[in-house]
Amino acid sequence: MVPWRGVIEEYRKFLPVTDQTPIVSLNEGNSPLVSAQRLGKKICPQVHLLLKVEGANPTGSFKDRGMTLAVSKALEKNAHALMCASTGNTSASAAAYGAKAGLAVYVLIPEGKIALGKLAQAMMHGATVIEIEGNFDQALTIVKELCSGGEFELVNSLNPFRLEGQKTAAMEVCDQLGGPPTIHVLPVGNAGNISAYWKGYKEYYTAGQISHLPKMVGFQAEGAAPIVRGHVIEDPQTVATAIRIGNPASWKLALQAVEESGGSIDVVTDEEILVAYTSLAKEEGIFCEPASAASVAGVNKLSEAGLLPEGATVVCTLTGHGLKDPDTAVMSSTKPRRVKATREEVSALLGI
Repeated sequence: MVPWRGVIEEYRKFLPVTDQTPIVSLNEGNSPLVSAQRLGKKICPQVHLLLKVEGANPTGSFKDRGMTLAVSKALEKNAHALMCASTGNTSASAAAYGAKAGLAVYVLIPEGKIALGKLAQAMMHGATVIEIEGNFDQALTIVKELCSGGEFELVNSLNPFRLEGQKTAAMEVCDQLGGPPTIHVLPVGNAGNISAYWKGYKEYYTAGQISHLPKMVGFQAEGAAPIVRGHVIEDPQTVATAIRIGNPASWKLALQAVEESGGSIDVVTDEEILVAYTSLAKEEGIFCEPASAASVAGVNKLSEAGLLPEGATVVCTLTGHGLKDPDTAVMSSTKPRRVKATREEVSALLGI
């Protein structure tokens, strides 16, 4: 059996690389596609629900798929430094791949609005982390201005190579399933991922690898839903920090994806997200970050509205690992019970 080689080598013929491109890889990709049998029976028994677990990537999120390509192409053009704005996952991924490439990495984050696990990653990989007194959208505006001078290579999803790498997840789903799903559901924050998946599905269809295309459905958090509301949200608020974005960079591409596929973008509440978040961990053994669970919360909403066809295959992307946000995990869980270090005390607690 040939070992997995990372998304660039595995999907090279679909990617803008040449023999002159130095490949910077951490063997990202090949994430599990897990059948959600127990949870599926509870929330949508009429369909086959599967979970694309992107938290299994090297830095714990789907961002690695795009970062391997963005950093490889940056190295190809002899860039000396990378820069990004981030709610967390992009900074962690940029820092790791920058470290692998030997490039300096600078990340701007919203002060107090980044989950601890993600901040720890960026710091451990040696990135220069700058907290701004503002939100993600303001950080991205600053980063775009700084990168326009050519001193830094922008590695946010505005970088076209990011979406090129991220599209490989759709190709992987097809390879793992033996074809495309009926519906693919994703969380929507900066909106690059839903755009990238659609690009991947279309390219596989054009290449004759699949016989039809899925419907793309996205879900934003209620307090950070600019695409659904139709206007920029100046102060987005949600427990799902990874999608706490008020002015998505790939807004138009996301709308194009849902329109072309016959899909939609809707909202789910923080309460619905947290219910799905805890259910995934307790019913399926999958610990994802809160933003990831927006996709499963969305499937529940679709099921309750009768919008899932009988027998459909539905894939939900879980974008990041739960350890990205330990604070929310602790707050959402039953607290440990404390007793004295005796068998009698423990037995009494257990009622035996």
